Amino acid sequence: ITKKLQQLKLGAELASTKESCSTEAAKAKDLAQKNEMKEASTLKWLLAINGVMFFIEVIAGIIAQSAGLIADSLDMFADAAVYGLAIYAVGKSISMKLRAAHISGVLQVILALGALSEVVRRFVYGSEPISSLMMIFGGIALIANVACLFLIFGNKEDGAHMKASWIFSANDVIANVGVILAGFAVAFTGSAWPDLIVAGLMAAIFLKSAASITAQARAELKQTKSTA
Repeated sequence: ITKKLQQLKLGAELASTKESCSTEAAKAKDLAQKNEMKEASTLKWLLAINGVMFFIEVIAGIIAQSAGLIADSLDMFADAAVYGLAIYAVGKSISMKLRAAHISGVLQVILALGALSEVVRRFVYGSEPISSLMMIFGGIALIANVACLFLIFGNKEDGAHMKASWIFSANDVIANVGVILAGFAVAFTGSAWPDLIVAGLMAAIFLKSAASITAQARAELKQTKSTA
C-alpha cells in the first residue's frame, strides 16, 4: 500500500506499523468460532427433532384423519428446512443469513397454503378425525417443540436466520396446543369442525408470521446492499 501511495508523488510516507492481529483480536475470533460451533450444534438438534416429528405426525394425521395433525406435520417439515438453511448460514455473511431467513419465510408460505388446501379437501369430502390420536400426538409434538424452544433460546438473537427459527418454533407450540384442544372438542361434540377450524387457524398464523419474516429479511437485505 505504501508503494502504491508513493507512486502518486504526493509526499506519502510510512509513519508507523503495528501488529494487525492482536491478542484481543485473536481471543475475539476464537470466541466467535466457539459461538458458531455452539449455534451449529443447536441447529442440528433442532433439525433432527423436527425431521423425526414430521414423519411421526404426518403418519398419525393420515391414520387419525386429522387436518390439524397434517397441518402441524407440514409445519414440522418447514421448520426442518428452516434449520437446514440456518446451519448453512452459520458463519456466513449477514446478507447470506438474511437470504436464508427470506427463503425460510417463502417455504413456510408454500406449506401453509398446502395446509389450507388440505382443510378445503376434508371440508368437501368429509372426515372423521380420531380425537384420542389427535391429543396423544399433539402432546408429543408439544413436548418436542418446547424442547426446541429451550435449545434455541440462547441463540435467538444471533442473526435473522436464528430469529426466524425462534419464531417458527414458538408458533409450533401454539399449534400443538390448538391440536390438543381440537382433539378435546372433537371428542366432546363428535364433529370434525373443531379439527378443520384449528387447522385453518394454524395455516393463517403460519402465513402471517412467514410473511412478516420474509418482508423483514427482504428490507434488511436491501438496506445491507445499499449500505455496501
